[in-house]
Amino acid sequence: MAAAQTQRPRTSASNTATWRDVTPAAVVLVGGPEDYLGARAMDRIRAQVRAVAPDVEITRLNAGSYTAGSLAMNVSPSLFGEQKLIEVDGLEAMNDAFLADALKYVVHPEPEAFLVLRHGGGVRGKKLLDAIKAAGWPVVDCQPLKKDAEKIAFVTAEFRAASRRIDPDAVHALVNAVGAQLAELAAACSQLIADATTGVDAAMVDKYYGGRVEATGFKVADAAMAGNGPLALSTLRHALATGADPVPIVAALASKLRSLAKVAGAQGSSSQIAKQLGMQPWLVEQAQREVRRWTPERLVRSIQVTAEADAQVKGLSRDPVYAVEHAVTVIATSARSS
Repeated sequence: MAAAQTQRPRTSASNTATWRDVTPAAVVLVGGPEDYLGARAMDRIRAQVRAVAPDVEITRLNAGSYTAGSLAMNVSPSLFGEQKLIEVDGLEAMNDAFLADALKYVVHPEPEAFLVLRHGGGVRGKKLLDAIKAAGWPVVDCQPLKKDAEKIAFVTAEFRAASRRIDPDAVHALVNAVGAQLAELAAACSQLIADATTGVDAAMVDKYYGGRVEATGFKVADAAMAGNGPLALSTLRHALATGADPVPIVAALASKLRSLAKVAGAQGSSSQIAKQLGMQPWLVEQAQREVRRWTPERLVRSIQVTAEADAQVKGLSRDPVYAVEHAVTVIATSARSS
């Protein structure tokens, strides 16, 4: 089996890689606070090294409890010629011994070793991070996916990588249902990819994850925004009776109304508006259809009522259930009668 070739530093100013496309190098920095993406990046590097060097010797170190000299000892050439993969976690809490050893190493790394460094964020070790970047080694930035558009892009890419189809409304439903934690969202993608015999549609997402609190909140919001007060209230009461928290339900109402408000004042085609607002074009088109049922005054009133409900369910009212019901009623009435 041919030995894996370590990547030499690039002289280009652009040495960034994504967690999806990073490749092994003598030194790779995986930085940023999103642990799930950091783990995926490290898994990818490890799998690629093992693919070309099955007998690779893997060592894991922690930068916070590091003992001086450990790095040099672990990267030293093996008697039997095996390549070395050293994974170092916890750089955000690195001690002085690791900082000193790593600063020396990244300038002259061992040619038959791969060093992968995981930094969870913060200013500790900035001198080392700057040295890695200046040397041209690959840097992966793992930031949290906070916006729905980023999570939608993540789900779409997961299915594309698996050569599986998922409908746009199913992507949206999945993000609504399990998008709070990226690891859960990724697990849900894996489950659907494994179980679906054809493509994935919204009905399948609802079957698997419709009982989640986040999904229930958006069911309430969808019914209210469609002007269907009875359905919105019955869904809301069932959710509350089965232990749902009013806070994410109000958050779902607010999210829907914010999308309408953004689109209502935007000019241009759906793709142009999507680019301006950082939304998916199909979500813009959906909001454009929905906003036709509203007058500006009723939209403003619904936003105000939802903001009041948000404050009330977070402690300003002794009856948060009434606050949510009132907001749902106002929204449904405004949509229906506009």
